[in-house]
Amino acid sequence: MKSAVLVTAILLSIGAASAAPAPVADATGNSTEDRVARLERILQAKQQSEFQTQQRLDTLQQEVLDLRGLNEQQSYQIEQMLQRQRQIYEEIANLSSKSTQQVSITTPIGGAQTPASTLGETASYEHAVNLVLKQRKYAEAIPAFRSFIKQYPDSTYTANANYWLGQLLYNSSDFEPAKQAFDTVVNSFKDSNKRGDSLVKLGMIAEKTGNVSSAKIYYQQVLKEYANSAAARLAQQQLSAL
Repeated sequence: MKSAVLVTAILLSIGAASAAPAPVADATGNSTEDRVARLERILQAKQQSEFQTQQRLDTLQQEVLDLRGLNEQQSYQIEQMLQRQRQIYEEIANLSSKSTQQVSITTPIGGAQTPASTLGETASYEHAVNLVLKQRKYAEAIPAFRSFIKQYPDSTYTANANYWLGQLLYNSSDFEPAKQAFDTVVNSFKDSNKRGDSLVKLGMIAEKTGNVSSAKIYYQQVLKEYANSAAARLAQQQLSAL
């Protein structure tokens, strides 16, 4: 009886030992803690990769915005240039049309050209402009523009005539009368499309004559009143070089 009980107790002990839970391990022999640690590392690496990817996306998005802004700026500048071209073409077309309608330019016997003072308003202006653009007779163009300004002080071409006169005098280094011509455009023709350019020329004359402080004032005025124009870009270049 005692032997049977003893045998039974031994068998129960062996069964209990066999039934005790063993440490959890995967097929590679790693424990659960190792697997959790490895998964955490994988998760951290994934989060870091996603963060870096988002940073790159943000950078690319900013670059796209910058390029879009640059493209819009260039488009605006091109449009301004095209608009200015159209204005020039329209002015030339108007000159030719009005000249044909109002004046018949004749050449007297002996081959001498009719003096500009005998021409009409439009033809007189066109005559002075042609001395510059077609004939390259700059010295003759100066008195031609002066004559036009004197004879037609209220003409629609008077602002442009003063600008042409100022430019010719500036090119001849005759700065004081050039300044007077550009001042006339700035002060008497505030709606003229030559006013911004005239302010730039006044600044350049001030530079040439050693008055740097006045030059800065003229350039700053252009930047304030004619922002994003060709005159403003030239004024900024001149101002940066001071």
